[in-house]
Amino acid sequence: MPHKGIVYVIDDDQAMRESIDFLLTSANYEVRLFESAPAFLDAMADVEFGCVLSDVRMPGIDGLDLLKRLKASRSRLPVVIMTGHGDVPLAVEAMKLGAVDFIEKPFDDDRLIGMIETSLKLAGEEAKSEAVSQDIVARIQSLSPRELQVMEGLIAGMSNKAIAREFDISPRTIEVYRANVMTKMQASSLSELVRMAMRGGVIKD
Repeated sequence: MPHKGIVYVIDDDQAMRESIDFLLTSANYEVRLFESAPAFLDAMADVEFGCVLSDVRMPGIDGLDLLKRLKASRSRLPVVIMTGHGDVPLAVEAMKLGAVDFIEKPFDDDRLIGMIETSLKLAGEEAKSEAVSQDIVARIQSLSPRELQVMEGLIAGMSNKAIAREFDISPRTIEVYRANVMTKMQASSLSELVRMAMRGGVIKD
């Protein structure tokens, strides 16, 4: 049975790491343990998509510093912060820095598992959505300047003849450009082309 996802546990308390390792492994997660934020950052080059579960109070680089560094590197990893009693202001600061959630120690096992499950799901969907958007932007960038002009005319609702008059080109040539646009954009209809243009930033809100 495949695991439900990877969880990177960062905590300087060995007993806490081992306890979380047992809990999450039992819940069918693949767990990777780190005793400090620097140890995790050093391993970032080999880190696969997963959820980061980090304590907020650690010597050296603490949870907030870790969030700042992950944000600076444009990391897509969801981060859940563990806090001690009375650390709510720190937790709020962590969420401002990009943490998806926080949980207070001692925590309910089921709540932690549910939190990690939700974080992985939402971050996975966001990553897929971002990949699609980047792909659409790449398709738009593959258009020649004239093809881009024709695309802009099409999504503005202009007919082939109107676009031809706009650029003083024959309607037949516009048909060729239009076919090229639809092929390069991998759009099967004008409505799909409009949706892609919106997602790719050609149509501004």
